[in-house]
Amino acid sequence: MHYHGYQWVGAKERFDQEALRRPPHPEPPPAGSKPELIQRHREVAAEFPTVDLPPLETAYWLVKPRSLVRGTWDEAKYAAAWIEARVAEYAPRFASEWERSFNDLAFLANSVVEKLSFGGDVSLGFYLERPSYLSLAVVTCSPNRSKPELTCPVERTGMV
Repeated sequence: MHYHGYQWVGAKERFDQEALRRPPHPEPPPAGSKPELIQRHREVAAEFPTVDLPPLETAYWLVKPRSLVRGTWDEAKYAAAWIEARVAEYAPRFASEWERSFNDLAFLANSVVEKLSFGGDVSLGFYLERPSYLSLAVVTCSPNRSKPELTCPVERTGMV
């Protein structure tokens, strides 16, 4: 088992494009469906695996391009340290005063380690100024507990 980290920062309106954040239905629309429904299914099927938007289900990061992987670790503590560093880096830009003043990063890192250690995924999101959005995720790989059929996007060489 190992872990992949993902980060997305962008405009809140783009993040809200939920159709591009969910996988296409496994079955295409039946024959005789409205042409716009068939076209939309084709678009989502083509775009979902390549678009950089965070998927609604964290495990689906694994179907995204390997270029979106921001780090790969064999130990949960290193993945948690990456999350901790990203939160500390972006905290001054958090839209919420309470989130900006949150300083118990050790608690956050410990909870990330705990969840990853039993095979779970971690997904965090923060509203930033402007309005923008920060999405951080660490996905357990080989296998993923919630989606074991998804394959690893990165070869096992060169892990941190």
